Amino acid sequence: MKLKTFVSICCLLVTLGFAAYLDSPYSFINKDYAYSTDQPVMVQPVDVEPDVPVLEEKLINTEKVDGYIVETYEEYEVYKDKDGNVIKSEPTGKIDTLQYWNNQQQP
Repeated sequence: MKLKTFVSICCLLVTLGFAAYLDSPYSFINKDYAYSTDQPVMVQPVDVEPDVPVLEEKLINTEKVDGYIVETYEEYEVYKDKDGNVIKSEPTGKIDTLQYWNNQQQP
């Protein structure tokens, strides 16, 4: 019984040690990656396209129906220039509604 427990504990420790080795930067899995603090990191600049639209939802209608307030939103593609000024705004046709309880009802 004691030998079986001892063997099980040894196998567990060997398995944990092997898993820790595989997770370390010195393992054979990570040999292609350089881990050095004395070299600067080289990053390529990313070109940002100014013509990429931003999706925004605009409130179209608010109405009270059966004790609820129903708000209707429409999604728009908004094009902006480099300074953040809106160049063009086009509706996508997607409409969302938000319904919530009207707490301020008159008795």
